[in-house]
Amino acid sequence: MLSTTRAAVTGAAIALVLGFAGCGDASSTPGGGYGAPAEEEPMKEEPMDDPQMTALSTADSELGEIVVDGEGLTVYMFDDDEQGSGESTCAGDCLANWPPVTTDQDTAEIEATGVTAEVGTITGTDGSTQLTLDGWPLYYFAGDAEPGDVTGQAVGGIWWVMAPDGAVIRE
Repeated sequence: MLSTTRAAVTGAAIALVLGFAGCGDASSTPGGGYGAPAEEEPMKEEPMDDPQMTALSTADSELGEIVVDGEGLTVYMFDDDEQGSGESTCAGDCLANWPPVTTDQDTAEIEATGVTAEVGTITGTDGSTQLTLDGWPLYYFAGDAEPGDVTGQAVGGIWWVMAPDGAVIRE
């Protein structure tokens, strides 16, 4: 499901950061020792197994009403993609900062609470099933840490949040 993929992306990013950090300071960080992963793991499994989890939803932000994932994380579109082409152009280093919003559900099963634009899927450049909104492939921004963050808005003048009707918000 969407949260499974997001958790995998987050876990992989954390592992990569810790791998680059070496053993010195990383070994003294909370959760790096004993007990914490075992306590956190069961809490993460419950939402992943919930068949009613919403893939996309809406949230109020400083930019107005925007589209977010089921956990409230902002999703973005990329100007270099071609709307409706069925393809993503974000690959390699781009994916490190802009991971795709993915799902393992069939398009007909994807819930989109409050979203009126057409929700679909494509095969992303990484081989995953990537969500689309009104024909635009959707991405997360690695710099967004919390639900409601919109720090990826207008990055490079090519990354944008979207309104529930599929309009690109270019503010």
